Amino acid sequence: MIQNLKNLMTKLPEVSAHCDIPCKIYDPSAIQIPSLTIIRLIDIMNDCQKSKDASSLDYQNTIVRCVMRKEEESEKVKHETRILWGDYFKKPLLEKFPETHELCHSIMLKASACKQEVGRGEAEELLKLVNQLAKIFWASKDIQTKTVNCPYPPGEQTTYPVL
Repeated sequence: MIQNLKNLMTKLPEVSAHCDIPCKIYDPSAIQIPSLTIIRLIDIMNDCQKSKDASSLDYQNTIVRCVMRKEEESEKVKHETRILWGDYFKKPLLEKFPETHELCHSIMLKASACKQEVGRGEAEELLKLVNQLAKIFWASKDIQTKTVNCPYPPGEQTTYPVL
């Protein structure tokens, strides 16, 4: 039996892959949605601060939950950026779009700043950077983009492919 298994294994054809995940399923929306969520969470915290007693358990609960989610969403941005940067943007694309390295690094730094801060400005800047990466991503596929307000809060300008 072991010999049969050994024979079977030596007869398998050689296979290779160039992607960690199946090709053609990369999408910058995996970075855009958490970026929008960070802005929304900051808005919720600001609204809560204006409308609730800071000493109430309800206020504290809302703030803690928003901070935790903001941390998670910032980490998603970093994780998904690393995937696009390291797995999708291979040498030919990096040569065609040389600004990609600096842009991805800036996204990583800005996502870290969003973890540290609660200012909406940092989160808006993160979304701008992410939208720039989305434009490059879709351009790499020869797909035009449009920038419109996303259809849900926070309603910020977001880059989408024109399909």
